[in-house]
Amino acid sequence: MTRTILHSDLNAFYASVEMMLDPGLRGKAVAVCGSTEERHGIVLAKSELAKKAGIKTGMVNWEARKMCPGLIMVHPNYEQYLKYSQLVRAIYYRYTDQVEPFGMDECWIDVTGSAVMGTGEEIAEEIRQAVKEELGLTVSIGVSFNKIFAKLGSDMKKPDAITVITEDNFREKVWPLPASDMIYVGRSTSRKLEKYGVYTIGGIAATPPETMRRWFGVNGLALWNFASGQDHSRVMHRDFESPVKSVGHGITCNKDVHTEEEAWLVLLALSQDIGHRLRIHDLAAGGVQLTVKDNDLEYRQCQAQLRLPTQSPLEIAQEARRLLHCNYRWDKPVRALTVRGINLASQKNPLQWDFFNDAARHEKRQTADDTVDMLRGRFGMNCISPSSLVKHTLTEKSDPHDLVRMPGMMFQ
Repeated sequence: MTRTILHSDLNAFYASVEMMLDPGLRGKAVAVCGSTEERHGIVLAKSELAKKAGIKTGMVNWEARKMCPGLIMVHPNYEQYLKYSQLVRAIYYRYTDQVEPFGMDECWIDVTGSAVMGTGEEIAEEIRQAVKEELGLTVSIGVSFNKIFAKLGSDMKKPDAITVITEDNFREKVWPLPASDMIYVGRSTSRKLEKYGVYTIGGIAATPPETMRRWFGVNGLALWNFASGQDHSRVMHRDFESPVKSVGHGITCNKDVHTEEEAWLVLLALSQDIGHRLRIHDLAAGGVQLTVKDNDLEYRQCQAQLRLPTQSPLEIAQEARRLLHCNYRWDKPVRALTVRGINLASQKNPLQWDFFNDAARHEKRQTADDTVDMLRGRFGMNCISPSSLVKHTLTEKSDPHDLVRMPGMMFQ
């Protein structure tokens, strides 16, 4: 049975909500940004006029203002964005319970069982009209027989449009598109595909699946299936919660970091929060991932497995420092750092000790961390800190709540 999947993408969501709440912003170039005073502020979302002026998501504030002198920058209002995100989803729920969020402004909607309400295109049109009339927002909707092509469809026409991709026309509509247009083809994968002479989604489909596997492992085979129209992943139920896969915290420093000793203070500060949230979720990190952004805004990433899963901020920070020491040459100063606890497992799982692990020291450190957590729960997060951090302010306050969950499409 052919499925009917919609992918709905709210157009310029943050900026659109701001313009709806403040009509004085309509018809102007608007960008929702982080702090407009500190250099770490970036563009989170932009209006259509700002987009036409060359403003891009992720652009540093000063760069955006230089490109568009008349740009109006507003601070994010996440409570309002969450409110309108929920109101939009309530419209989707009129048609089905199979509504899977992909961020705050995107959702997959499986209306295969809603044929009595109309075709996929007719339901998409009803949703488009309802969102505009009831909430004052616009959506672009892709209609297709799988999730991958539905998302591609929502990206093909913006704003306020519907695109239908069928089993009969996907070769004409999808295959000529750049490979980078397909979800999960990032810059690194795109560069590697170009190296092998593959530039389009059709080029991926034309490559033998075993060749894709040889180039990219199991991910290469998944990309081949996606490009060939053979994505069979489900749209999850509205109440589904995917498991937490990593806990991370990243931050941009007030000033460039020039030495490993300076970076150690940042890594230690980031790891305090990671350890705290691991304990909240009763999880332990089996590995550590470090992402470094230099002052040219280029990223480098590395990771390593730990001998034993841990919740200890110190152990996470120490491993992050080792990764930095082994993988960063300091040819450029560091602008930002992100640490993640990865390969998470339940803290209740039994540990396998060996000759090289000191069980007594591990238990003592865990008891100390639990005590610190208790004090912070009672007196606030800033009541106690490592002594080395007390006199240093290399980092800015940021929203640390960065729990990464696997998208539902990974569940077959």
